[in-house]
Amino acid sequence: MTGGIPPIEVWAPRAGRVRLRRIAGDGTASETELERAAEGWWRADVVLGQGERYGFLLDDDPQLRPDPRSRRQPDGVHEASAAFDPGLFAWTDATWTGRPLAGGLIYELHLGTFTPEGTLDAAVTRLDHLAALGVTHVELLPVNAFNGPWNWGYDGVLWYAVHEPYGGPEAYQRFVDAAHARGLAVVQDVVYNHFGPSGNHLPSFGPYLREGESTTWGDSVNLDEPAVREYILDNALLWLRDFHVDGLRLDAVHALHDRRPPHILEELAERVDALAAQQDRPLTLIAESDLNDPTLILPREAGGYGLTAQWSDDWHHAVHVALTGETSGYYSDFAAEDALSKVTERGFFHDGTFSSFRGRAHGAPIPAEVPTWRLVTFAQDHDQVGNRAAGDRLSASLSPDRLAVAAVLTLTAPGTPMLFMGEEWGASTPWQFFTSHPEPELGRAVAEGRAAEFARMGWDRDAVPDPQDPDTFARSHLDWEEVGAPGHARLLALYRDLARLRRERPELTDPVAAHTTAEVRDTDGSPERRVYRFRRGGLSVLVNLSAQSTSFDVEPEADVLLSTAALTRDGGTLTLPPDSAAIVAPTPS
Repeated sequence: MTGGIPPIEVWAPRAGRVRLRRIAGDGTASETELERAAEGWWRADVVLGQGERYGFLLDDDPQLRPDPRSRRQPDGVHEASAAFDPGLFAWTDATWTGRPLAGGLIYELHLGTFTPEGTLDAAVTRLDHLAALGVTHVELLPVNAFNGPWNWGYDGVLWYAVHEPYGGPEAYQRFVDAAHARGLAVVQDVVYNHFGPSGNHLPSFGPYLREGESTTWGDSVNLDEPAVREYILDNALLWLRDFHVDGLRLDAVHALHDRRPPHILEELAERVDALAAQQDRPLTLIAESDLNDPTLILPREAGGYGLTAQWSDDWHHAVHVALTGETSGYYSDFAAEDALSKVTERGFFHDGTFSSFRGRAHGAPIPAEVPTWRLVTFAQDHDQVGNRAAGDRLSASLSPDRLAVAAVLTLTAPGTPMLFMGEEWGASTPWQFFTSHPEPELGRAVAEGRAAEFARMGWDRDAVPDPQDPDTFARSHLDWEEVGAPGHARLLALYRDLARLRRERPELTDPVAAHTTAEVRDTDGSPERRVYRFRRGGLSVLVNLSAQSTSFDVEPEADVLLSTAALTRDGGTLTLPPDSAAIVAPTPS
């Protein structure tokens, strides 16, 4: 049921005694003993008022602990929770019917750096910009409560609460309502594979973690425990139901170590599908996965998990190498001549092939019947920018002409395109890795670990920004004054034109993989000096990344729908200058 503050209950199988402490507005406190119930639950016939502060005392420990399912943490993750009734918000989106992902354009943003203020209400003032750009889905990096004022969001420890410096849960509702008013769906990035390293009180309550079994980010979440599984599933439904969110981006699902059938992703898909049917609107689940495994997006009746879509890092890697020529680390395999062609036609580059970075065969092929929009494709995202030593975007190293080609490649690819905030105008600001851990020793460990990691990759340790330095966070804010500057405005106009073409030309959103083919010419052996022709149905996307003008055969009366530079035409020959692209339609019958 939407709304309402439920009676007090908490899962605390590790406690022998649980008390509820209520804190009045004048600071006075009262305590109520909870009664032990089945399967580790404790309950009390108490209903809190909106905004009332409270927390739990476990056994004889005097430390007040926030509610693991707290919906609001006004004073941070170590302090009392505040009761919040989501049903009190006056929604205006009663006519909102949602947006399917097919045919969509996603825009990924980090609330803390998207605007100077770094709040949900400030982000509302930029939604008209996104609507004019042609965006259909706004994807927010994680907003759950974490320790410290700023962070990427992946260090969350209270998954049900909206980070208070962003504005808290009511501001989140205002944001979603405002997005819907502009025809924009909202996708929330959620992290179910780990908790942050600071401020996590949940292990005091129960076995939320498999201690000693680690992921890249710490102890693995204990999916063997039914109550922990429900903690995840209920959280997912909270966003979709109580906050009217239209979809979830599921972080690093390869780190969800599930030993019980059905897999938690399949269980999540079933529940979300049921909620979508109840609410009569599409609800989207997008997985981030390192596995190149189509099982995630295959229907359940075909043995899959039934998720809506998954990110394709392979597409990013192939286009990054084609644009930049960078071939170190995991980019090395993508210097292959057929890399960009293969990911365009088949989705994954590693589909059972040998990965030199991993030292083994990796991935599996995507069945031909899977719609191409089920892969989310991007030239830049928060990871691929922020996890570079300097947090440098493509705009830091590519010419304006190459940035224009990147736009064409991104918005004409057969997947569902995603932009990273500021990409549409070639933002010059970096987006770096930043943290604000209050514990000095943790802050030092994070900074030193990151510097050492990049030193191993050949970077100067002193050139790696300190994540804990407030200036690192400040540098990562978008500069909205750039939007109207000549070079930036020209690129923004191109992105708008490309998004319009995607809406107008059905070939560019055709979901049939067989209707997309790719050809490549290697002009001098350099991965960033190749020439491509991508056929999307009857349309041709021509790309010249070579150092000289290059000619393509076209129909004599073919219509040039868009070009990033001046072209030369001689009957059935179209010549593109270096670092340019064009979209050509066949002669109308």
